[in-house]
Amino acid sequence: MFLGHFGLGLGARKAAPGVSLGVLFMAAQFADLLWPTLLLVGIERVDIVPGITAMTPFDFVSYPYSHSLLALIAWGVLFAIVYAVAARATAAAGVVLALLVVSHWVLDVITHRPDLPLTPGGATKVGLGLWNSAPGTLFAELLIFFAGVAIYTRATVARDRAGSIGFWSLVAFLLIVYAAAVFGPPPADWHAVAWSAQAMWLLVAWGFWVDRHRAASSTTKR
Repeated sequence: MFLGHFGLGLGARKAAPGVSLGVLFMAAQFADLLWPTLLLVGIERVDIVPGITAMTPFDFVSYPYSHSLLALIAWGVLFAIVYAVAARATAAAGVVLALLVVSHWVLDVITHRPDLPLTPGGATKVGLGLWNSAPGTLFAELLIFFAGVAIYTRATVARDRAGSIGFWSLVAFLLIVYAAAVFGPPPADWHAVAWSAQAMWLLVAWGFWVDRHRAASSTTKR
């Protein structure tokens, strides 16, 4: 899943009004931010197999440290602790961030083939395989994404034009990137996947920038 993770990050702004959208994006996409680096250093592995599912040509051979349930629970707790200490945040904000990190595995279980490990080194792998249905995947991704956009726009208001134009440009860019990934040709090899995935950090930075130009709405403040 791609848009769904960003949708949860957007929606979480209401539950954690003091946390920047950049941090929420980082938490929701933590697994996919860590994954390309682990690919490049040879710790995890993905193969390109066109047709393996209706939605993606990725065969996730091994990604126990970035995508197993137990690993993401540990990463979520660590992420929350580091943020709480660094930003002097509330326990409630830390809980939201930890849940966002773990939510990545939950959403991926819905879409992936049975390739998601429960534990690093464990043999059991799960996945409901929604990626085998293009209409079903598109419906789920867009539903979660636009629900998150709606919640975010109700929880925040633009301070200036940058807060409005920057946000809607981000929404449009995410939709364009998703369409290109779904309807475009498969990547040449796993190296291309790993390097292009590093660009997701730019979306985190975009989230930080947008959120600096928006403020909590009066409804959220109450």
